[in-house]
Amino acid sequence: MPDTIAIGPFSQIVTMHDLPLKGALPDEQLEVIENGALLIQNGRIRAVADWETIRQRAKSEEIPWYQLEKPLIAIPGLVDAHTHICYAGSRAKDYAARSAGKTYLEIAQAGGGIWDTVLKTRSASREVLTESVLGRTARLLRSGVTTVEVKSGYALTVEGELKMLRAIEDANRNSHIDIVSTCLPAHIVPRDFGGTAMEYIKYLLADFFPVVQKEKLAQRADIFVEAEAFGLAEAEYYLSTLDQRGFDLTVHADQFSTGGSQVAIACQALSADHLEASGEQEIQALAKSEVIPVALPGASLGLGCDFTPGRRLLDAGASLAIASDWNPGSAPMGDLLTCASIFGMAEKLSLAEILAGINFRAAAALGLHDRGRLVEGQLADITAFETTDYREIFYQQGQLRPAMVWKRGQLIST
Repeated sequence: MPDTIAIGPFSQIVTMHDLPLKGALPDEQLEVIENGALLIQNGRIRAVADWETIRQRAKSEEIPWYQLEKPLIAIPGLVDAHTHICYAGSRAKDYAARSAGKTYLEIAQAGGGIWDTVLKTRSASREVLTESVLGRTARLLRSGVTTVEVKSGYALTVEGELKMLRAIEDANRNSHIDIVSTCLPAHIVPRDFGGTAMEYIKYLLADFFPVVQKEKLAQRADIFVEAEAFGLAEAEYYLSTLDQRGFDLTVHADQFSTGGSQVAIACQALSADHLEASGEQEIQALAKSEVIPVALPGASLGLGCDFTPGRRLLDAGASLAIASDWNPGSAPMGDLLTCASIFGMAEKLSLAEILAGINFRAAAALGLHDRGRLVEGQLADITAFETTDYREIFYQQGQLRPAMVWKRGQLIST
């Protein structure tokens, strides 16, 4: 495509213009441009307006036009801010056991759980892991995702975690969508480590993270704060050290018990993800902070447990992003639109709140402020659906698939 192009007419363009990062959002606040068009230059949005305004501008400046031949509505490209899609193997056996009533501990004792994925991922080559990420990002693209976060965390050795991050980097170079890497070697203490949780944390800080920084493999770090993973003392030491080294921080927080969100707030993390166990005290503390809560409904569906209290977080004044948590164990579905649609109905969210949660609020949870809105200056990441009413996207609960996707103004999926 040329450097400058006009695209339209769209039946509707949902811009997300001027919506706040925090708090509840009634649908009346959504800016929806009927019969609209976009002017794109060098991968960014130069203008968005009604079709006639953009048409006249394109004509006067002799800008080429990409004419749409069918009714489409446009929303910003989706941002999936929390996934674990770099892994090998399957945990279908675990899922069947969990559905039949087995507990997490019983499944782990039978050889399943995270450790099963760790062993399979350790044995996979960098090339195999790269292809696994590319295959999953291709599926994400078909569902309208243009930016995805991908974590390490299924190797739990220095070389294994570096192999994962290098595979994620390889995939990012060869993918149509943007991949944001996150270090999660502090997922659990590996069974074969032979030391305490704090000793494992110090091992990572001494031997793993210097290589990550030297090779510029990631700028983000995560930790799972739970009784079976890492306690508050280990998490605070780990996160405060990495903060001093310049890493952006995020936390697996309050999934089964509270305490993780407290650490996220104290360390000024970008986000606190999960929060299914968060109570009123945690909700109020998150609302008063700048930490972005990230709901992971895919894990709630996969585990059969409560959802993140999204309605209460928003009404308290907090932000709220929504991510798929696509992983081989607790959240195998990996479909952001379906997850967000079901979560929105369960938590009684407005469509504006759902859209914000998978667009600019999700981008902010990754420290990105150049995407998630269709407004002047933002990246021209656009997901379009064949309908005349944006409400159909969530009404059909993820079954209405995107008809066209643009990344930085380039048409990459039809």
